[in-house]
Amino acid sequence: MSIASLTSRVGAASAAPTGGDPSAKPRRPGALHKKDRVIGLLAVLPALLLVVTFSAYPIAFAFFISFTRTNGLTFEWRWFENYIAMATDPIVQQVFLNNLKFLIAIPLVIFIAVVVSILLFERVRGWKFFRVIFFLPNVLSVAVIGIMFRNAFGYYGGVNQALGLFGIEPVEFFTDGNLAIAIIILALVWSGFGYMSLLLFAGLTAINPAVFEAAAIDGAGWWKRLWYITLPNIRRVLGFVFIINVIYTFTGLFGFVFVMTAGGPGYDTTTIDYLVYLRAFSSSNLGSGAALAVMLFLFIGILTLLQNKVFKLQEED
Repeated sequence: MSIASLTSRVGAASAAPTGGDPSAKPRRPGALHKKDRVIGLLAVLPALLLVVTFSAYPIAFAFFISFTRTNGLTFEWRWFENYIAMATDPIVQQVFLNNLKFLIAIPLVIFIAVVVSILLFERVRGWKFFRVIFFLPNVLSVAVIGIMFRNAFGYYGGVNQALGLFGIEPVEFFTDGNLAIAIIILALVWSGFGYMSLLLFAGLTAINPAVFEAAAIDGAGWWKRLWYITLPNIRRVLGFVFIINVIYTFTGLFGFVFVMTAGGPGYDTTTIDYLVYLRAFSSSNLGSGAALAVMLFLFIGILTLLQNKVFKLQEED
């Protein structure tokens, strides 16, 4: 079976009417989409107003104090001194590199989530039970997950006890920066793949079954259906999952770091969001932490726009 034949058959199945009067005039392309967008905007408007109302002032105030030296009571205008200090601070540079290391978790999470979602979509034996089991880690709080992994990989934890059965000396995982990062990445993957799997599973269930039927009739095997139908049809969901994981890597690791390593040893596992906490609340200058938070906010905004362009999430298929 040729690729052109499979593509034409899939395209015909996608375009085939699913019901209604076959003599009805075709709907103008894009008309329904505009109506859906209006309805969607109206649906999210109340939540959007709440978010803007309770977020606008804190963001504006953080932006203001980032230009000052302040302890929360007195304010000394410093213009861009906090930003210049952050940009030239070697600790900030090291912490930014730490965050880049944590990006390794993203392909791991997405790969496992894709495999799990496809297995759930194929309805393997016990798929409903596994769907619940895979989602359970997402129900646990970050603090609980952090304590679980800290105890498991501690010097007297279960992992070292298991290694001792094979005559291997205990490993001090949290005294080595790279090993500690690896443990945090493992915790991230374990806690996050279930939720990502459900997102991808929802995208898979939205695919028109007629597409798979047409491909099967045309002789396409499972792997060809996966490569030419399944994955292309969840491209936007994959893009969305990738984007939210990147954002989470730069803004959502505070709980794991705080509970498992407290940023140590030294600054080897400190992330940018944890450094914001250290600079803002563990020193007498809130402006320094606010400047770092604003820089992170702008960086994430620019990065999200670039990712949106790469994955073309706003373009119509």
